[in-house]
Amino acid sequence: MKPYEILLQENKEWAAKKLAENPAYFERLVHVQTPEFLWIGCSDSRVPPDQITQTDPGEIFIHRNVANLVVNTDVNLMSVLDFAVNHLKVKHIVVCGHYGCGGIKAAMSNKDYNQALNMWLQNIKDIYRIHRKEIDELQNEEQKQKFLTELNVKEQVFNLAKTAIIQKAWNADKRPDLHGWVYDLHDGIIHPIVELNAGTDIDPLYEFHHL
Repeated sequence: MKPYEILLQENKEWAAKKLAENPAYFERLVHVQTPEFLWIGCSDSRVPPDQITQTDPGEIFIHRNVANLVVNTDVNLMSVLDFAVNHLKVKHIVVCGHYGCGGIKAAMSNKDYNQALNMWLQNIKDIYRIHRKEIDELQNEEQKQKFLTELNVKEQVFNLAKTAIIQKAWNADKRPDLHGWVYDLHDGIIHPIVELNAGTDIDPLYEFHHL
């Protein structure tokens, strides 16, 4: 059996198991999607949001990209954010990075990854540059990578707060709260790093007036 055929077979077995447990399982999913969370995570295959949080389909709206970035020119991310906040009315947004992230490691190197990836990783390099003194004072590469992972999550949470989408929802509905977490591949535990409750004051430079 070819690798992709194994995936299809596993899908059939999973669907049959779910129907055996609850004959109305899929019918319920067809008619409603009311997730309380938007999850912005890394594309890394070792960090599946539903499995590490033990959530079912329909409970988390998910966007994933390399190194869990929130870039205001990324139409994909911004459309997901708009839909989650303004149509699904999510109450929480989680940005979840992870220790051992390949994107973080790549951004700390001087390797040429070709145009598209170079452009993407520059967002992380900018964070490294701003915090270079703090990072370079650490003793080894693993510590530096862990610290940059945490700094990156904090920056992406702040990037969310800088958007008009979030600020409008804060003003109108007092939601969503923003959370920055880091997942540890070594033990499977998620570590909260930063939290911005709805309405948190940010740098006035980024605040939109008359929303």
